[in-house]
Amino acid sequence: MAIGALGIVFGDIGTSPLYAFREAVSHKAVAIDVLHVHGVLSLLFWAMLLVVSVKYVLIVLRADNRGEGGNVALLALISGGMDGRRWAPGIVLLGIVATALFYGDAIITPAISVLSAVEGLTVVDADLSHLTLPLAIVVLIGLFAIQGYGTARVGTVFGSVMLVYFLVIAVLGFGGIARHPEILRALDPRWAVQLWQHDPRLTFLMLGTLVLAVTGAEALYAGLGHFGREPITANWFCLVLPCLMVNYLGQGAIVLSQPETAQNPFFMLAPDWGALPLVILATVATVIASQAVISSAYSVTRQAIQLGFLPRMAIRHTSASTTGQIYIPAVNWSLLILVLGLAIAFGSSSRLAAAYGIAVTGTMLITSCMLGILLHLVWRWNIGVVWAVVGLFLAVDGLLFASNLAKIPDGAWVPLLVGAAIFILLSTWATGRRLMRERLRQGSMPVEHFLASTAAKKRVPGTAVFLSATSEGVPPALLHNLKHNKVLHQRNVLLTVLIADAPYVDKAERVELENIGSGFHRIQLHYGFMEEIDVPRDLPDIDGEPLGGMDTSYFLGRQTLIAAQRPGMAIWREKLFAWMVRNSESATAFFKLPTNRVVELGSQLEI
Repeated sequence: MAIGALGIVFGDIGTSPLYAFREAVSHKAVAIDVLHVHGVLSLLFWAMLLVVSVKYVLIVLRADNRGEGGNVALLALISGGMDGRRWAPGIVLLGIVATALFYGDAIITPAISVLSAVEGLTVVDADLSHLTLPLAIVVLIGLFAIQGYGTARVGTVFGSVMLVYFLVIAVLGFGGIARHPEILRALDPRWAVQLWQHDPRLTFLMLGTLVLAVTGAEALYAGLGHFGREPITANWFCLVLPCLMVNYLGQGAIVLSQPETAQNPFFMLAPDWGALPLVILATVATVIASQAVISSAYSVTRQAIQLGFLPRMAIRHTSASTTGQIYIPAVNWSLLILVLGLAIAFGSSSRLAAAYGIAVTGTMLITSCMLGILLHLVWRWNIGVVWAVVGLFLAVDGLLFASNLAKIPDGAWVPLLVGAAIFILLSTWATGRRLMRERLRQGSMPVEHFLASTAAKKRVPGTAVFLSATSEGVPPALLHNLKHNKVLHQRNVLLTVLIADAPYVDKAERVELENIGSGFHRIQLHYGFMEEIDVPRDLPDIDGEPLGGMDTSYFLGRQTLIAAQRPGMAIWREKLFAWMVRNSESATAFFKLPTNRVVELGSQLEI
């Protein structure tokens, strides 16, 4: 588990030494002297200690929703403590924004990571600079092309490679420290304070660059469901953090002794004979870093689908033993298109660094807000202790976020634009589903009235399962079937699939069965937001007879949505919602229904 976590969880933050320190010291206003180099390293170290070690590893990783992590899981975890509170919709909104910003970050990480590694070729031979972008594009296409094989397979291989990578960068760092041992003094926080006192404006702007060193902290939380808290915590404190800091200190040492290396100190740490092998190793490591974000994107997408924030999508399980190992083709290829567009548009990792950070820090800031709600409402911490703990995180995250706002004109608008687009999709789908359920409820008939009016109707052999979005009233598919076919089955099941605010539901609580008379039964199937839905498998026996056989037919309602001038959403959002409904995966595939036993009945619905 620990080796696998190295490959899937720590790839993003593990490759930050390729560009984080370089971008900080290569700023034209930064002088290569003891104050600036020690100050940068001090800021970097304490940011990693406070943001990653204390906030995420020691506290946030404990906020697991039955073993699952990530902002969607965190939102589901705290939702139970918000019932009836006026500001509950605001917390849900924060969770949606955090999810949207995550996707904004997910398109930048693969592009900047792979570009920064391939650019190491210029250290080997400056004449190879024209090959960096084409080679990066080839690597990125290959990365996304192998996703269908699953993270279960690549995780073990990637973990072993990352172990070698961390040991190598630590050895290189020790070599740099040996040349300039005084660099160890940079761990003293007073250097950060002195740098702030010397030039507060430059230090503030530099925070926007140093945040590159803590990107990937959210991946630790999102990867919680894959590996658990113990392997992630042990890896961070025993291997990853020491190796990263040793390498950063080594880069600082070589920059102080040879200022000309500031343009690429990571690769300059290697001897001449080791430059090319290091480029190859770094490139493989950045592929792994991208894998961490891509895997998290799959997990977050599935959670959002189950909780009703995204339409149904085709989800492939790539592991027979681990439910968290999934592959979503639509997400994979959409990410590839956006990542390639970014790489081509910006052309270099230094230019991309200007776009990187604002989505990450925005997500971190929202996580701190949601953490405060969790500590107070769910864990019942004293409000004073909550303010003391969360207040510190909010101050640090707020400072990092504010410093990244200055990068908006230079490219930080890109993840914000992507995040805004994702937010519109998430909020439109959630609101549209709510409106559609309300319209269906308004036009539904109470079950008691329906049974009384159909007592004399002709019955045909077999079982009919009518899927319904709500557990109230008569499903539209049942009404349309009776209207057009003029018959009822001997046994009728009104089925509703409900998703809980928990990743998993105990099998004993999976089924709720109610006999409502006259051959009608109401069944509710409960699933967690991380579980695979399989309706035929989970249907219970009724009166000793199993459901789901060849004498069972499934009736689905397919609504054609019509945008209307009535209270709800803006017309353009109603049209967007209708488009999302048309392009979502079929309910037949999503609920694992046998295609030869499904009947779809269409109707029109105004929203």
